[in-house]
Amino acid sequence: MDFLYPITVFTPTYNRAYILENLYRSLQRQTYMDFEWLVVDDGSTDETEALFAAWKQEGNPFPIHYVRQENGGKCRAINRGLKEAQGRLFFTVDSDDYLTDDALEKVVRWESELPRDGKFCGFAGNLGTAPDKTPNKPFPGGYLDGNALDRYGPVEGERASVFYTEVHRKYLYPEFPGEKFMTEAVTWNRMARDGYKMRYYNDIIWIYEYKGDGLTQAGYRLFLENPRGTALFFREKAELLHYDLRTKLGMWYGFTCDAMDRCTNAQIAEYIDMPRWLVGPMKGVHGLLQVLRKKR
Repeated sequence: MDFLYPITVFTPTYNRAYILENLYRSLQRQTYMDFEWLVVDDGSTDETEALFAAWKQEGNPFPIHYVRQENGGKCRAINRGLKEAQGRLFFTVDSDDYLTDDALEKVVRWESELPRDGKFCGFAGNLGTAPDKTPNKPFPGGYLDGNALDRYGPVEGERASVFYTEVHRKYLYPEFPGEKFMTEAVTWNRMARDGYKMRYYNDIIWIYEYKGDGLTQAGYRLFLENPRGTALFFREKAELLHYDLRTKLGMWYGFTCDAMDRCTNAQIAEYIDMPRWLVGPMKGVHGLLQVLRKKR
C-alpha cells in the first residue's frame, strides 16, 4: 500500500484542551517534519475542537487531521486512527505527554536500521520524566531485540511504541458493547503470539507526567468497569505465558472477586474461561476472608 507520509503521529484525546499545547509545540520543534498529526477526539466537551480549528490555520509544515467521534474509549479511538492513518509508521502519543525535539528523526533512523525480513511489527523508544531521566534500566549495547511479551520480563516500564501501520491494522481492538476500556497490551500480545518482533531502544523520545484525570491513574477502576475487556487480557496473557494451574487459579480468584458485583456467575466463568462450578466456592472463600479481616 502507498502511504503519503513516513509517520503518522496519532493522538487520541478526551477533554485535554488544557494541556494539548505541550504536545503541539513539541511537534513544531521536531528536527524531522515529514509526518502527519492525526487526532481522534473521543467526544470531548471542552474547547478541544476550537483549539484544533485555530492550530490548523497556523501554517505548520505538517498537516493536522482532526477527527471527532462519539465517546467510546481509547481503544476505539485507536481503531479509528488506524483506519484514517496515511503514514507508514503509526506512533501513538498521548495527549498529556510530549516528544523530545529529535524524536521523529530517531524514529525514522531506527526504522531504517531494522532487518528487512518482515519479522518486526515495530520498535520502541524510551519514556522519561525529562530528556535525560528515566526510571527504566538501559540495555547493554543501546537496544534489545525481543517481542511484546518482554514487557513481562527484561523490558521495564512503559515505552514509546511505533508500529508499522499495515501490521497494526491486522490487530484492531475488540469492541464490547457497554465497555470503553481495554489495555493496549491486548493487541501487542497478539502480535507477539503470531511471531512478530520488537526492538527496544534506550534513548528517551517521549516525556511524560501522569495526570490525575489520566487512564493510568484510573487504571484499577477502569478494569473493574470493563470486565469483558479485562478478562480477555488476563485470559490471553495466561495462555501466552503458559500459566500453571496454581497461577491460573489465582487469576480466576482475583477476577471473580473484582467482577462479582457486576457480573453473574455465568458471565464470570465465560469471560475468564474458568469452570462455572468454581465461581461459587471462590465467592465463598472471598466472603470468609472478608469476615476474618473484620474480626482482626
